[in-house]
Amino acid sequence: MTTTDTKEKKVTTKKKVGTKISKASLKKEKKGEGMVVLRIRVRAYESKILDASIKQIIDTATRYDAQIVGPVPLPTEIKKYTVNRSAFIYKNTREQFEIRVHKRLIDIINPNAKTVEALSNLSLPSGVDIDVKMM
Repeated sequence: MTTTDTKEKKVTTKKKVGTKISKASLKKEKKGEGMVVLRIRVRAYESKILDASIKQIIDTATRYDAQIVGPVPLPTEIKKYTVNRSAFIYKNTREQFEIRVHKRLIDIINPNAKTVEALSNLSLPSGVDIDVKMM
């Protein structure tokens, strides 16, 4: 809901609980008050499994009326390995392999105790790595 006062040129907004907010408004609010932000960084080798686990995290957070920023896709980390095909005769021929690590970032703003407990009890598929930080 947005209201505008013509005399003072002042714009005030009310945010709904459980909605996504922008990064710019997050920075403004963070400077003004002592906010708690739960930063979740998720990594996986397969992007489909990663997106499914992200959806599960967001559904759990919105169920407990939390404000969410993200998911923000981070750059994919690519590790390349070169291996000789043969040790003796075909020494100049090589094989190349690569591993791609997909990453996503989610911020949950001012989580309550129920939200943190629900996220800690969440069972995600194998191959998904989660890092949680309180900011």
